[in-house]
Amino acid sequence: MDLFLLSLGRNRFELYSEPPEEEPDAPTRSDGRLRRWALNAQIRWRELVETARQGRATGRFARWRDQAVCHVAERIAEQRTLWSLIGCATAHLRYPSNMDESAVRDTLTRVVAAARRRHGWWLVIDLIVFVISGVLALIPGPNLVAYYCAFRVVGHLQSWRGARGAGQIAWTYSSDTSLAELAELAKQPRETRRPQVAEIAARLHLQRLPKFFERVAV
Repeated sequence: MDLFLLSLGRNRFELYSEPPEEEPDAPTRSDGRLRRWALNAQIRWRELVETARQGRATGRFARWRDQAVCHVAERIAEQRTLWSLIGCATAHLRYPSNMDESAVRDTLTRVVAAARRRHGWWLVIDLIVFVISGVLALIPGPNLVAYYCAFRVVGHLQSWRGARGAGQIAWTYSSDTSLAELAELAKQPRETRRPQVAEIAARLHLQRLPKFFERVAV
């Protein structure tokens, strides 16, 4: 399994990968009530995302809703890097060639520790909001807030688990000149670096990298 260590400027780094999306598990009778509700909400959220991506909505509100759903889905997809570490025994990290491997090891430790804290806090917050959102079930129509919160609860839980387990993984490392080029682009204005970021993303076979880099890089 390959992951990428992205340098985003101002001594900021992120782990990045694009693992394939997995279908949510179907609830079973042995699952508890809350888990069944959460799994059904995940399935419903997935359906909403698929519909929104088709771009067939008519009316201003419907188009705005679909744009919002697609934007949220894109953000959630970024968490799958940490999800993919759950139960993983070995992983390969590609890092910018202008970094020393010992510095990369320290950076990896720092990045996953920060991710563990961040997703732990968001897990607690989203779980509270998810419980509160149950009130909206009284309103006719799909409870978008509850579906979204349920997906976030599961997402942050998986991210926290992945970050926690990263220390148990046997990591291998290799330098990458393309990632060093990308690190230098973080210092440039968005308008001028955009074509170069797209070219590097194509070289690395990372389809969603341009959007991610433009959003998070300094």
